[in-house]
Amino acid sequence: MTEKYAVVVIGGGAAGLSAALVLGRARQRTLVVDAGEPRNAPAAHMQGYLTRDGMPPAEFLALGREEIARYGVELLRDRVVEVTRGENLTGVQGEDFTVVLAGGRTVRARRLVVATGLKDELPAVAGVAERFGRDVLHCPFCHGWEVRDQPFGVLASSPASVHQALMVSQWSKDVRFFLHTVAEEELSDEDLRRLATAGVEVVPGEVAGLVVEDDRLTGVRLADGTEHARSVLFLAPRAVPQTGLLEGLGAELHETPFGAYPVVDATGLTTVPGVWAAGNAIGFAEQVVHAASGGYRAASAIVGDLLMSDLDAAAQV
Repeated sequence: MTEKYAVVVIGGGAAGLSAALVLGRARQRTLVVDAGEPRNAPAAHMQGYLTRDGMPPAEFLALGREEIARYGVELLRDRVVEVTRGENLTGVQGEDFTVVLAGGRTVRARRLVVATGLKDELPAVAGVAERFGRDVLHCPFCHGWEVRDQPFGVLASSPASVHQALMVSQWSKDVRFFLHTVAEEELSDEDLRRLATAGVEVVPGEVAGLVVEDDRLTGVRLADGTEHARSVLFLAPRAVPQTGLLEGLGAELHETPFGAYPVVDATGLTTVPGVWAAGNAIGFAEQVVHAASGGYRAASAIVGDLLMSDLDAAAQV
């Protein structure tokens, strides 16, 4: 027979584990399905999380898994391939969900938390993928302090790149903005004024690759052979939201400059009754601390939702 859970949490990152912790403590039978592909895996440390500043992401997740196990939450390393809304005995669509896993298992859930995150699609520049999370970085709030006062480069890779170049100038006064495939004429007068005021040097020309010596970044090489000595390169990856399961359920999405994300309320409830989303599943800029908070909010809302549903059902008997 298909096993039934109060809640299935899809995704075992900060958002999913935080939701599972709250649900377990609320005595809700919960299953976490984790594909084991955290977005911050390339990073050696995570920063800005009070009392966990500098902790390796893998260690943070390992501690989270230990904590949810204390409350009877089950964790399964697998991938959800399909979710459908269940039907009751009369064939009418009910509130249960059927969750099909890649490993062949099928489970039922009364509520869902989708914490599938997103994937970072990096620019096709030689050396970038190999050094991402080390000295090729995307977030100054995550890594700026650790690389402060070093020579920075910023690769123009998205509409947000000018903003990124301006932001990182707070951590270094030696910043060069490599336009790469962007023509200088595409920058507005306001962009150029702000970059100049911040002391950011604009460098035209396509970037061909990185210069690496002794396993560390030492420079950025342009297509014409010119090399610029840099020890850190910031860029903005293209965010690819993992919304397939939500779309399959009919969740409404809204377009942002960083992709399409589900429409949610303050607790993370999507437009599909019984389905919540949290973490990078709802937006590009959700850091670990935000993801954990979002998972908590979703779980607490689910606990109340299940209680009211049960009380209403009991009153009708």
